[in-house]
Amino acid sequence: MSTGLIIALIVIVAAVVVVAAVLTSRARGPHGGRNLKRRFGPEYDRTLARHDGDTQAAERELTERVERHGSLRERALEPAQREQFEARWAAAQERFVDSPREAVAEADRLLSELAAVRGFPDGKYEEQLEAISVHHGHHVHGYRRVHSVVSGGAGGRDGERADTEELREAMVEARALFEDLTSPIHHADEKSTAPAATRSNGHLPFALNRRHVKGS
Repeated sequence: MSTGLIIALIVIVAAVVVVAAVLTSRARGPHGGRNLKRRFGPEYDRTLARHDGDTQAAERELTERVERHGSLRERALEPAQREQFEARWAAAQERFVDSPREAVAEADRLLSELAAVRGFPDGKYEEQLEAISVHHGHHVHGYRRVHSVVSGGAGGRDGERADTEELREAMVEARALFEDLTSPIHHADEKSTAPAATRSNGHLPFALNRRHVKGS
């Protein structure tokens, strides 16, 4: 084999490798890999698990979410709106003492209403959840959790109705998203990734303390 032919083959192979790398990069999108993990947090792992560990499929889904909802601009709450939502949430937490399932249902309604006020799609739960996941991926599961409990009473382990402890956990997770949505809007590069609950000076009511959960 001549030297010229060998060089030509090397050039062709190198070109194929470069093209393959470019196509893979485009398939993953500009938000793939580490950026997706950082943006979505736990939501990245849940999506990966739902795709049975198929990284490409999971990242393709998350990238499509970003393409659909990444340009959404959240609206700030007026002080009066924030106070109203916080008062309703506090009432729901207090209601948990005697009516945990009704309290969780109210939390589900509140998150839906609050998200709509902040500018997220209003109406279809799945679309709203998807949009929230793009901007609040670290806490969106709280909304998924309470909605699952409310929808037909499912959401407990093994398809059973959720017990009081599971309702309490759902309420606590939802509270983290609630605090995220009622917090002042920051630019993407300034926004803290710390759990919302650690940034709040509020306290959980007696019924939401793990050690003092009443039986359902």
